[in-house]
Amino acid sequence: MESRLDYFGHPLAGKVLKHINSAGKAVSDSTLPATIQELVKIRASQINGCGFCTDMHTKDAALAGETAQRLNLVAVWREATVFTEAERAALEVAEQGTRIADAAGGVSDEAWAAAAKHFDEEQLVALISLLAIINAYNRINVVNQQPAGGYQPGQFG
Repeated sequence: MESRLDYFGHPLAGKVLKHINSAGKAVSDSTLPATIQELVKIRASQINGCGFCTDMHTKDAALAGETAQRLNLVAVWREATVFTEAERAALEVAEQGTRIADAAGGVSDEAWAAAAKHFDEEQLVALISLLAIINAYNRINVVNQQPAGGYQPGQFG
């Protein structure tokens, strides 16, 4: 499979990605735990069918010390016993926030309340922002049919 165009090499895309990456840096520098950030990026990417982002974020998470067991169970986190209550709350918000078109009203009050038990206001802002960023990246890569499998951790700096 080849991508439809060289999106990452295009000058206009470079300008767009610069801003998305700046937003991503603000989130990665927030107090939202890095483990939760990676789990959320993986789950949203799985839901959106973004192989490129799923490949990237599972490899980045593994390099950061995430276990193969947990990575293999992200897609079925509800049935898995390896995730903390905070991680489960973040994954629920991630799913509902990614599936806005499928869920009447977006993120439910129950899902939000569960997340608010585990995260302070800055972390909740980071979680919402992270969902917006990863969903944007997923859409770019899915529309462009960016192939998965070749990502090397750190290749984007």
